[in-house]
Amino acid sequence: MLKSLFGKKESKVEVTSPITGKVLELAEVPDPVFSQKMMGDGVAFDPEDGEVVSPVDGEIVQVFPTKHAVGIKTKSGMEILIHIGLETVNLNGEGFESFVKAGDKVKRGDKLIEFDLNVVREKAASTITPMIITNTDDVVEIMEKNTGVPATKTETNVLTITLKK
Repeated sequence: MLKSLFGKKESKVEVTSPITGKVLELAEVPDPVFSQKMMGDGVAFDPEDGEVVSPVDGEIVQVFPTKHAVGIKTKSGMEILIHIGLETVNLNGEGFESFVKAGDKVKRGDKLIEFDLNVVREKAASTITPMIITNTDDVVEIMEKNTGVPATKTETNVLTITLKK
């Protein structure tokens, strides 16, 4: 009731890099589903190694059966999808190992997935890994940071998201 009287407030969420590698604009992703922001807005990464960590504190909402993608929801309601490589669903889990399952609580920096970078290089369309905010209807503003530069997982802030509260 008080929210309806005083209006909604906004909350900010800092999102750190889930991967060590170069930060890319979504427009650079060679897949229109991501580059044209059909699933949402965000950034992508050109990974240097095969470890993906949580970019936020939250809850795992989904780990795809092929382990190539993971969904996380923050306490404030922001939903993030990390999609490792492009057309990696066709690998049927080859080269991927998940360390989480749906319902798990995670902290920023917790290991989510390991993947064999060489397998992805050889057998997938690309190693480029998009990180998408999938519920952009709940987002007031997405500020991109550090695109075009190297990022270190957990250490480099890559997005500041302002959410409707």
